[in-house]
Amino acid sequence: MKGIKVLGLENFPEVRPGDDLNCMISGAVARDLRPHDVLVVTHKIVSKAEGRLVDLRTVEPSTLAKGYAARYGKDPRQIEVVLRESRRIVRMDRGIIISETHHGFVCANAGVDASNVPGDDTVCLLPLDPDASAARLGDALAEDPGVEVAVVVSDSFGRAWRHGITDVAIGVAGMDPVADYRGLRDPHGYPIEASVLAVADELAAAAELVMGKTDGIPLAIVRGYSYSPTSGNARELLMPPERDMFR
Repeated sequence: MKGIKVLGLENFPEVRPGDDLNCMISGAVARDLRPHDVLVVTHKIVSKAEGRLVDLRTVEPSTLAKGYAARYGKDPRQIEVVLRESRRIVRMDRGIIISETHHGFVCANAGVDASNVPGDDTVCLLPLDPDASAARLGDALAEDPGVEVAVVVSDSFGRAWRHGITDVAIGVAGMDPVADYRGLRDPHGYPIEASVLAVADELAAAAELVMGKTDGIPLAIVRGYSYSPTSGNARELLMPPERDMFR
């Protein structure tokens, strides 16, 4: 039989701005991590450690933010933060803003989120450079506890054509984020022409099954997935504008 294991790491402490997250994670996974594991880390603890929190009491909403918030019963300060985190607005409707972030991600509300953040007037932003955050963590784990693994920083995204959200990779280090089967043949001998699998997204989604949204488990180890160590990154998962039918 062929399979993988997904192991959630419980009892991880609350992360605060300025914490040495790499040291905290190294200590938490040192006894459990094995070579060629994939460590999936929810972006929320990365963002917290990097100080990507905004106190809404310090935000002065624009006229656009005030008007949109009033129309849909939203907090204009949070709408303003979403607008600031957006490089381009794709659509604003029904109280949701679909935008392209400064990273190039197309997602709801530019990834700005108030869940799992202490305080009623605080929102969390995406890390400035999730790939760099993943790479720094991978380097730290290779040094102490001395185990080389791939790292995926995850977040929850909605998907066109599908109901519900799933976790995807917004930061990747140590592995190719896609598996390209083009040019190969299937078991029946037919040439494969279009299959490029977003394996980093699949690993993030698998990890979320044990991490959950309310269980307080921000780390998961995926064991048994065969990957070739390489300097991949999540930017490779972005759809080129000329191929994106939803822009």
